[in-house]
Amino acid sequence: MINTHTFTSALEKARLIELRTRRAVQEQLWGGLRSIFRGAGMDFDEVREYVPGDDVRAIDWSVTARAGRPFVKLFRQERELAIILAIDVSASGDFGSSDQSKRELAAELACVLALAALRSRDKVGLLLFSDHVERFIPPQSGRGHVLRLVQDVLSATPEGRGTDIAAALDYLNRVTRRRSAVVLVSDYHVYRPEALAELERSLHETSRRHDLLSLWLTDPHESELPNVGRVTLQDAESGELLVLDTTRRRVREAYKNTVLRHRSAVRQLLQAAQVRSLSFSTSKDYMPALIGLLSGRSEDRSRT
Repeated sequence: MINTHTFTSALEKARLIELRTRRAVQEQLWGGLRSIFRGAGMDFDEVREYVPGDDVRAIDWSVTARAGRPFVKLFRQERELAIILAIDVSASGDFGSSDQSKRELAAELACVLALAALRSRDKVGLLLFSDHVERFIPPQSGRGHVLRLVQDVLSATPEGRGTDIAAALDYLNRVTRRRSAVVLVSDYHVYRPEALAELERSLHETSRRHDLLSLWLTDPHESELPNVGRVTLQDAESGELLVLDTTRRRVREAYKNTVLRHRSAVRQLLQAAQVRSLSFSTSKDYMPALIGLLSGRSEDRSRT
């Protein structure tokens, strides 16, 4: 749902983001967006025998199994690339220990990517989700459409507080039949074992159907507890309360290790599904990493 009381301020902020990022988009990102999505925006043409240097993700396993030697799929380029921004708007995104929250960082990343797509004459769609799908806008083109997408991210008042990435990706796979470029923007606040199992399944399925890229949002204070005495922490999504004595080093280390184990588990899921992932912190300028990604200079990584 869109909060009409914040729509005007969201529009103003969307325009400010556009002005601030336009020069980088025009000078350094134009044309780079399409290059990072191999396979997206293409129609299947034929298969040929694998040669060293081919993208292993293009291997046609059914033909390979029948022939007894590897074959790869060849595609022909379509005129337009459909890019879908899948943005996590759950309650944990409202957290930010610096100048911006993870939600605001997500909006800026969405704006830059959407503007880059606009310059490349590609279409952009939007999927907002929490513990269920909040809003879906099919891919379209045009500057007005791009500003609307950013407004929706900034002014969204989600009905759900939790995070269900698997449900969002499953919905996307049902409504999007054409192979598309999907940019998943989330803080991966998924801790329950059954939720991680569902995430693993959905990542594999979406990576098979589409070209999936992960932008992982973090904040430095999510993993580091300051030594400030006895504190009560509340999970933004579940509402669960946790009382900790931060004067005890062992407590601070245990908390940090819990977060690091979770991040390691998610990182392994992304790597197993062959999903490229790049992390962005609310405390750092996102533009250098984004320019590196779109210019092909950055290495694929899912470390946070």
